[in-house]
Amino acid sequence: MSDFSFSTSMAVMRKTAPFLLFRMVVYFGIAVTWILATGTGAGIGWGVGAMGDSDFQASSTIWGGLGGFGLAGAALFFLRDYILYMVKAGHIAAMIEHLEGREIPGGKGQISYAQGIVKERFAQANVLFAIDRLIKGVIRAVTGLVEGIASLLPIPGLDAVMKFVRAFLKVAVGLIDEVILAHLIREKSENPWTGAQEALVLYAQNAKPMLKNAALITIVSYILAFVVFLIMLAPAGAVVYMIPGAWSAGGFVFAIIFAWAVKAALIEPFAIACLLQAYFKVTEGQTPDPIWMGKLESTSGKFRSLGEKAAGWVTGGARAT
Repeated sequence: MSDFSFSTSMAVMRKTAPFLLFRMVVYFGIAVTWILATGTGAGIGWGVGAMGDSDFQASSTIWGGLGGFGLAGAALFFLRDYILYMVKAGHIAAMIEHLEGREIPGGKGQISYAQGIVKERFAQANVLFAIDRLIKGVIRAVTGLVEGIASLLPIPGLDAVMKFVRAFLKVAVGLIDEVILAHLIREKSENPWTGAQEALVLYAQNAKPMLKNAALITIVSYILAFVVFLIMLAPAGAVVYMIPGAWSAGGFVFAIIFAWAVKAALIEPFAIACLLQAYFKVTEGQTPDPIWMGKLESTSGKFRSLGEKAAGWVTGGARAT
């Protein structure tokens, strides 16, 4: 039995509709830019290829398309921190307000209201980015501990099963870092580094129920994403038709990009709404277990880094000198 309600998550989605629209603008804008960059690169390659025979032109068209695709991907890599701070964290803050029963503005006012909460908790954007990267590293360590415990069980054929489990866990914990950030926002932690440590220990000591919930949410999310991918094959094929030299694999690639945009804009926040409910429910009234604190300190350098940064933090967000 899960620790969340799909109907509650749908209510969260409806209440935070302005953020959903904002996410759609951001992620579909990225998708369109990605496709335009790929098409432009393919067009340049096609033009250069006109100086040679048909095989050379086909090859240069493909390489041009790949070059445009790669450049757009690199640009997205550098935008990831901005997206985390302005889009993801803000939406999480709005979700928390609704789940806690507080009224939140509608329309554009909701976006500025939620982003204000994020800025209050993380006065400097680089603090949020740094915490998020360290959290990802600690989550990998927690997952490794869970795998290690399973590997000690004397069950025949467990190695083969664990290969599948290991691959699945990597996908299932993909959004846990955003849940940890939600804890910091919800608890109004004055020292975000200490708050991140506490949230990670709470996650670790509840790893079994959290992974159970995450597994169910992941399965549902990827089924939805696959359906979206199939639907997007038709418009993606139409886009490929307009590219000079008609790149045969382009329809598949562009369908993936469109599906990614839908997943990031709509499916991912739905999954986060489910995970937030689960995390808040299973950790309600708990305090960090010193045993798990010790385990994480001994196995994760990222967790120790959080402790070091917590020691150098003073009230008001300034770093101790």
